[in-house]
Amino acid sequence: MMNLSPITIKGHTFLAISVQLPKTNLLVVTSDKGYIMCGALDVALLNEKLKDRGIIAGRAVGVKTIDQLLDAPLESITVEAENRGITLGMIGRDALLKMV
Repeated sequence: MMNLSPITIKGHTFLAISVQLPKTNLLVVTSDKGYIMCGALDVALLNEKLKDRGIIAGRAVGVKTIDQLLDAPLESITVEAENRGITLGMIGRDALLKMV
């Protein structure tokens, strides 16, 4: 099953995407400029192989719900996310606010 729903953080709207897969969930919250995602996100790939795309993204691990993703500290971030002031350990919702 897949669920798409808008969420609002400090007056800004984001899209929360949850995909139930066998034995795991794929979780993403996105703006029009970047996104945060569960542990399935390969930040190294984005930084190395797709660097020219300038992707703004962060990854939180050990999360099972969108709410957990929003409140979890980011474990890894892309170079472009860092350029926008997003830091390791920043919680997801704060990182998203730097992506508007």
